[in-house]
Amino acid sequence: KMVDFMSIGTNDLIQYTIAIDRGNEHVAYLYEPLNPAVLRLIKMTADAGKKEGKLVSVCGEMAGDELYTVLLLGLGVDELSMQASMVPRIKRVIKKTTTGEAEELAGKLLQMSTAGEVEDFLRKYFKEKQPGLLDPLSEKL
Repeated sequence: KMVDFMSIGTNDLIQYTIAIDRGNEHVAYLYEPLNPAVLRLIKMTADAGKKEGKLVSVCGEMAGDELYTVLLLGLGVDELSMQASMVPRIKRVIKKTTTGEAEELAGKLLQMSTAGEVEDFLRKYFKEKQPGLLDPLSEKL
């Protein structure tokens, strides 16, 4: 109630939630954006924002990665902040996805126990439901 908007910095959220320093070469391989705890925190934040009528945005590497776009929208995120060079790719994903599809996908992914399960399911989803969507951008938008 005391803020105008909410912004989730995914790089720090992931790092602090799973206690991994992505800059440390000895443990950086353990940095998992799709860790179920991270996904649940994003969902909880988005739900809290919606309850109070506040926009929830995401910045960080997750916001500019098309693999995560549908998931983030399904979790209830309103805005994505990314490098300008990623806008056409993210826009392409958004244009080919409905809110209902995104919410259904997110609901399934939130039930999973490991980042590996989430990533496997997400990649399978894109391969089956949205073939070619993650392929390099080859057409002008």
